[in-house]
Amino acid sequence: QVRLVESGGASVQAGGSLRLSCTISGYTDTYFSMGWLRQAPGKSREGVAAINNYDFTEYSESVRGRFTISHDNAKKILYLQMDNLKPEDTAMYYCAAAQIHDTSYIPLGLEGWRYDYWGQGTQVTVSS
Repeated sequence: QVRLVESGGASVQAGGSLRLSCTISGYTDTYFSMGWLRQAPGKSREGVAAINNYDFTEYSESVRGRFTISHDNAKKILYLQMDNLKPEDTAMYYCAAAQIHDTSYIPLGLEGWRYDYWGQGTQVTVSS
């Protein structure tokens, strides 16, 4: 059974940094497609960063250049380094993973529908 547990959310001032972690269990070690998505109150869910086992990454326009997604395969942790945080980054952040059906094609994308497994979320609040 796949289990994703996020941590690292906090309240910070604008311009600050945070690193979110997602501890992964029960998921494939070799082929993977994972992402970070967020949802602010009253807004729809937004994908912010994605990564696959080839280390291909994708970022939303709103975070590109400020956020970095990475994966530690040995520790089985997915990270999201967030720098130069802005008040509009305030949201619940979710770690997500896609079930791999075909190892000859490993997907990569920010859309929520790509993901089959979700964590409970960690709250990030950025004050101005």
